[in-house]
Amino acid sequence: METKTLIDNYLDGPQLLRKAVAGMSQEQLVARPIPRKWSTLEVICHLADFEIVYADRIKRVIAENDPTLFGGDPDGFAARLAYHQRNAEEELKFTELIRKQVARILRTLKQEDFQRRGIHSEAAKLPEATATEIADQIRRWLVGTTELSDRGLPGPAYPARLAQAA
Repeated sequence: METKTLIDNYLDGPQLLRKAVAGMSQEQLVARPIPRKWSTLEVICHLADFEIVYADRIKRVIAENDPTLFGGDPDGFAARLAYHQRNAEEELKFTELIRKQVARILRTLKQEDFQRRGIHSEAAKLPEATATEIADQIRRWLVGTTELSDRGLPGPAYPARLAQAA
């Protein structure tokens, strides 16, 4: 994927998510239509919490040679960081602001800078696709939610809205 398109997709993620959840009530945001699966608000909070992690990883890969990139426990974050007491709009704004800052940095890089790597503390060297995966993270969540709703389950948003967003 062309670098400009990758960065544009990265920047579009929060707006896609905002569009997908527009008009949802607090009750809909915290609903768990499938037992032991996250609510829409928990997904939004997870994305916001890990946006910081991804921004740190991107910056360290740019600034350092083969930095160690630390993992995080998504379920631990969800269990201990008050996801259902948080505000969806604040989380979306937070994610959007981080992405704007990181995108500004990414736009200054040379093409070869996108080949740099970090060493994950829980895995081997990260593949070159890492930047693409980060840029596409929100789209992947939206597609998963669309599949849930399309199977007739009481999903957190309407399939048509999600299909348009993704």
